[in-house]
Amino acid sequence: MGHNKINILYKTMKNYKLIIFDLDGTLLDTTNGVVESVIYTVRQLGLPEFTYKEYLSFIGPPIPNSFSNRYELAGEDLKHAVTIFRDKYYENTLFEAEPYPHIFDVFTYFKNNDIHTAVATYKVEYAALKVLQHFHFDDYTDIIFGADTENRLSKSDIIMKCVHKFNYPKEQVLMIGDTMHDAKGAENLDIDFLAVTYGFGFKKGEDLSQIKHVAVADTPLEIMDWFNV
Repeated sequence: MGHNKINILYKTMKNYKLIIFDLDGTLLDTTNGVVESVIYTVRQLGLPEFTYKEYLSFIGPPIPNSFSNRYELAGEDLKHAVTIFRDKYYENTLFEAEPYPHIFDVFTYFKNNDIHTAVATYKVEYAALKVLQHFHFDDYTDIIFGADTENRLSKSDIIMKCVHKFNYPKEQVLMIGDTMHDAKGAENLDIDFLAVTYGFGFKKGEDLSQIKHVAVADTPLEIMDWFNV
């Protein structure tokens, strides 16, 4: 995408001790499983159907937010929709996902250089643990925090759990993600953010110029470029 990296290179060479990754759109392409479960929910409730491409907007944000924004659901109707989605997704389609190419090379690089890694995701925590263990990300990190079932935690709250686990100063922590939610979560905590464009949010046109970020990676391998120049 031709991003200008020269002016922000010096910041990314800081002595980071902890790298926190988002999950959907950063580590795993979860498109098929999420969309299949959204369509199932919509049909169960008799809601108007969208195109497959429009359903991609459900990937990244908290699922309650997506059903609320797209279908104007609220209260018990919203809770019912979320329950149907989660029952379908977590029991049937959770593992319909693919690790992004070379993402394990990135984790290996950090592990070999004594940089800790963690995962902070809007997925409900027990499901996040299941899917990350299924794809063996737990070989690289056992620090995985997700959303609560009542959706009370913000992305900042989830990121902060990772920070507290290691207790590094914030200037030694980097958040990596693919959406505005990840960027704002990091910004609210005054933590550096690296945006990836191969996932969902920024790939769909979310405006990078509107967020604070120290670097941009168009592929997983480009993440390492900021540490190995």
